Amino acid sequence: MGKRDDLIAQYADDLRNKCGIVPDMDLLTKVTIGCGPAIYNADASTVAAGQPGEIETVKQNFLIKKLGLADGPHLTDAINQVIETYGRSERNKYRAVVYYMLTKHFGKEAVYG
Repeated sequence: MGKRDDLIAQYADDLRNKCGIVPDMDLLTKVTIGCGPAIYNADASTVAAGQPGEIETVKQNFLIKKLGLADGPHLTDAINQVIETYGRSERNKYRAVVYYMLTKHFGKEAVYG
């Protein structure tokens, strides 16, 4: 297994054990690939949920640009819901896991068709 496969296994483990979600491995793999090289960078691979700028980045770059959602307070609400599910106290909130949960939340799996 390569480094990406190891990371996907780690993300699946987080979904199962920290979020109580049984992951769709095919979708998780596609979301992880969609994150690009960011998954290999310690800082970029995680979402700093306590920083308003980071929440805005997730909203603008992922929800609006990637998933094609219209801007509105429901986007920030969804991000906060996902962060709560992951656990606010959880130090490493992996970007691929957050993006996966947001994709499922909005029913946008087709984006990764």
